[in-house]
Amino acid sequence: MTRSRIMASIKAKDTKAELAVRRYLHRQGFRYRTNDRRLPGTPDIVLPKYRCVIFVNGCFWHAHQGCAKYVLPKTNRQFWTEKLAKNVERDRRVIAELLALRWRVIVVWECEIASRAVAADTLSGLVNEIYSTEADAASSMRPRCHSSR
Repeated sequence: MTRSRIMASIKAKDTKAELAVRRYLHRQGFRYRTNDRRLPGTPDIVLPKYRCVIFVNGCFWHAHQGCAKYVLPKTNRQFWTEKLAKNVERDRRVIAELLALRWRVIVVWECEIASRAVAADTLSGLVNEIYSTEADAASSMRPRCHSSR
């Protein structure tokens, strides 16, 4: 299979990581909207009751620094460097827009829910962040990456 075909087969919505987060939130009693196009960046999960949005980012596509899942391809490096840099810049812009609209933003990384043990900690922490009313709960890009331990 060619790289082009592989990349074309990668989904933007309903990824394994996103579905895991959604299932957990639903089991915890949260009701949400998915991929709400009315908000900047079309967040993966929107919790209107808590004025909170959740992005479930793939480590490769959003250039998760220090993560084992983020490795630049060896071929066509300039293209990938530029593309991923644009993705990161877009993420920053979208988060700033959402914060300006007074939404709380939570970013969950794919590697944070890759294994069951790490996922349990991440998802319970996610629920705490949703319930949190502190101003710093609107964290943009949490730097942690559990898969590099």
